[in-house]
Amino acid sequence: MEKVNHAVRTLCRVLQVSRTAYYHWSRHPLSDRALADIVLTERIAAIHARSRQTYGAPRVHAELQVCGESLGRKRVARRMRSAGLAGRVPKRYRRTTIGDPFTVLPDLVQRDFTPTHPDQLWVGDITYIRTWEGWLYLATVLDCFSRRVVGWAMADHLRTQLPLAALQMALARRSPADTLIHHTDRGCQPRFKGSTQHELLLTV
Repeated sequence: MEKVNHAVRTLCRVLQVSRTAYYHWSRHPLSDRALADIVLTERIAAIHARSRQTYGAPRVHAELQVCGESLGRKRVARRMRSAGLAGRVPKRYRRTTIGDPFTVLPDLVQRDFTPTHPDQLWVGDITYIRTWEGWLYLATVLDCFSRRVVGWAMADHLRTQLPLAALQMALARRSPADTLIHHTDRGCQPRFKGSTQHELLLTV
């Protein structure tokens, strides 16, 4: 019996499904489509949980695409509705310096990218990658201390919403102190044009 249980645990880990779902299927055989929906729903729930319940269907769909899943956004939305999952807007943050969006702001970093602790200095960047749906733009936010990506977002456009979505994800995941500096180099988005840095404060 222990060998059987071990095999079931291994199978569930490889398929990324819970043992509850496996035993339900073994007692009540389902169609291939229904079984695929169960597996997909559990993967969606895992992505949604990792995002701290902030991801809606578009972002969950984008992450599934990155992982190699070939499916439509509408199907992801249906599975999320059936599971009672929905994205929520993270706490809003405001910038302490707001001026002409085309004006180059003072360089708070002074080209010194060597912070002394995490969440002191973040750097934003945008690149593009090939996916099953064609070329997409990937915006990232990197913690200069740990060199880890703390936020990201993908889209088929280069509008301001793209880097803002990456920044919002980083803020929701990390909850940094109000002394954080977010630095972005010269880009093509009007609100991010020029070398800009923002000191961020939590809006209570």
